[in-house]
Amino acid sequence: MSLKVAVLMGGKSFEREISLRSGKNVCEALEAAGYKVVPLDANNELVPTLRRERPDVAFTTLYGKQGEDGTIQSLLEFLGIPFVGSPAHVCHRAWNKDSLHSALENYRFMSDDDPIASWPQGVYITRDALTTMGAATALELVPDRVIGGYPVAVKPAHGGSALGIHKVERHEDLGEAVLDALSYDDAVNIEQWIDGVELSVSILGTGWDAHALPPVEIVAREGFYDAEARMKDDLVEFFCPVRLESLSPDPATAESIRTEVERAALEVYRAYGVRDFGRVDMVWDGAQARCFEIDVSPGMTKRSLFPMACEAAGLSLPSVLDALVQQAEGRTAF
Repeated sequence: MSLKVAVLMGGKSFEREISLRSGKNVCEALEAAGYKVVPLDANNELVPTLRRERPDVAFTTLYGKQGEDGTIQSLLEFLGIPFVGSPAHVCHRAWNKDSLHSALENYRFMSDDDPIASWPQGVYITRDALTTMGAATALELVPDRVIGGYPVAVKPAHGGSALGIHKVERHEDLGEAVLDALSYDDAVNIEQWIDGVELSVSILGTGWDAHALPPVEIVAREGFYDAEARMKDDLVEFFCPVRLESLSPDPATAESIRTEVERAALEVYRAYGVRDFGRVDMVWDGAQARCFEIDVSPGMTKRSLFPMACEAAGLSLPSVLDALVQQAEGRTAF
């Protein structure tokens, strides 16, 4: 008898539509792999339905708040349902983009590995500090607090799909960008704007068994890879694997850089303790891999970066999901 897999999707976050498209694609892949699939929207009936259906494994394609912050993972742990992906405590930590530097510093303290990954320097400010403690009146300090000053990146401290992210070139535009970022979250990161080759590295596995898939190079036709570019095919080009000439005119140097990019992604992945699969977003700035965030629940639409990397590695999505489900079925829910 084939395993029953509940695919959780939808929910109430800003990323609901992407979640539904990802869920549909995952359902099709799991059905092609021979599983009995139960698609479920994450609404008020989710828990009663899960208890009635009694799935062998859950696969979540929920994004944003409740999907990537540990909420759905802790619920599945409470219900005793094994699931694909990272446990709740890992998701909770990775949800905060500002935790990257501390995660890497702690990992390096305990590991003998040579450090590879780097990250943009910046500041973290909460809504309360800005609106009830007067921090909004001190935004002119940003060039003194962020190395290099303008331009800076303003982004919600939590969330995905590039929602609320802005490139700010001058102080006069900073307040409006901060307000927009706060419309998606209760805190903002204001950090160095990093120019270079935008890359996304998907990873399969856990711990020292994890391995990187071919890096995806992302080229926005205008501006940068923002929320609008992620929704429209004509605004961005993808190259997987990354074009070597984008990294260096010398092929041997380019191959060495690609290896460094993959090692940096794996360092971030292991620093957080991500399980099963994930994705690390970064920019190669010409000297080092500047990592921005770890995605514990990568998009799974037909044009998402994780399926793209799987294809470039010669892996079909049904075979990848089959392996992930088999691993999850054999573990406890927590």
